[in-house]
Amino acid sequence: MARLIQHKKEAFWFYRFVSIGYDNLINPFFWTIPMREKSLELAQLDRPDLQVLDAGAGTGFTTCGIVEKVNANNVKMLDQSPHQLAKAKQKLAINDCEKFLGDVENLPFATDTFDRYISAGSIEYWPDPQRAIAEAYRVTKPGGIALIIGPLERKNPIARWLSDTWMLFPSEDAYISWYELAGFTQIRKVYVAPDWYADENSPYAIAIAGVKPSPGKSPAILSDAIEQAAEPMTLERFLLFWFRFVIGSATGALFIPIAAVRSLIAKFNPPQQDSQSK
Repeated sequence: MARLIQHKKEAFWFYRFVSIGYDNLINPFFWTIPMREKSLELAQLDRPDLQVLDAGAGTGFTTCGIVEKVNANNVKMLDQSPHQLAKAKQKLAINDCEKFLGDVENLPFATDTFDRYISAGSIEYWPDPQRAIAEAYRVTKPGGIALIIGPLERKNPIARWLSDTWMLFPSEDAYISWYELAGFTQIRKVYVAPDWYADENSPYAIAIAGVKPSPGKSPAILSDAIEQAAEPMTLERFLLFWFRFVIGSATGALFIPIAAVRSLIAKFNPPQQDSQSK
């Protein structure tokens, strides 16, 4: 069952407000520059002329890392939130990146268009991850790489309940299955985490990449779309939307002070280095 904010309209309005402090309150704790650098290594951004799509680009934090390796005018940004993209337009480094309002489950690009597909911190809100990853396959060129970075399910029962109430935290097996069913091969992964996260038994997030072996659409067999971005708002959906939005936003807000406190603890009490490794 989809989580509270794992819906198109709920996520849209969630970011209407989150966009105000996203770069200052979210990224410093949950999606850091070292995490971005480690993740993007899997994308093999080895030529400045690569054609790259950043899907679910938000305010462009990941895009800023991409344009360190790729010409900005070769990078396209897509997000369903005009409020997040408005913040991205204020960043000089990605000023030349073309920006699109759109849905990751129905990308407005031709088949076999991009050398690299990258999506960071977006899968949490996808109602139908398999459909979105099949779209990633479709728009990627043969031999191209698709990279997705997202959270992993928590093993601590309280943390798992809290995170699963809020948004999608898939298992590692789910990520791999979605990639394989979409048709990707040569699948590789790395774990990433902010400095404050220290649970070695429960990885924080995963960066997973695969290669598109042949041209055309994904071989995945897809059912009807779970949600449509322009689905009409009935009274029943309106009431359900507000329930999900209010409760889901409140749940999500709990993660910020937790991360802030743990970040301070990590800052003033760094882990002790093993004397044998010195």
